[in-house]
Amino acid sequence: MEPEQVIQIHGHRRRIEASDADLSGSAFADVNLSGATFTDINLSGATFVDIDLAGSAIENANLAGWRVRNVNLHGAQVNSADLRGASIINSLMDGMTIDGIPVADLLAAHRTVNP
Repeated sequence: MEPEQVIQIHGHRRRIEASDADLSGSAFADVNLSGATFTDINLSGATFVDIDLAGSAIENANLAGWRVRNVNLHGAQVNSADLRGASIINSLMDGMTIDGIPVADLLAAHRTVNP
């Protein structure tokens, strides 16, 4: 494998295509990733803060220890991901579904059983 190289992109609009790549330890700040596609990706231990992921697709992903804070996931789709132990706190969930079931309905049913 090649020695680690650092690529810096500042103040530009770029589209990046990466495959069979090791980007571990990368840092992204003030970045718009809306509409991005993440397939067969390892995001374990990744932290996303103040990032726009609206309309993104995340498929077949390892999200173990994934931390997301103040991130726009409006219209994002997560498919075939391991979400065991995941928690969602203080978030807007209007229109959010899990396996096609509106989260609002799931929460209402839960509150009926556990007042």
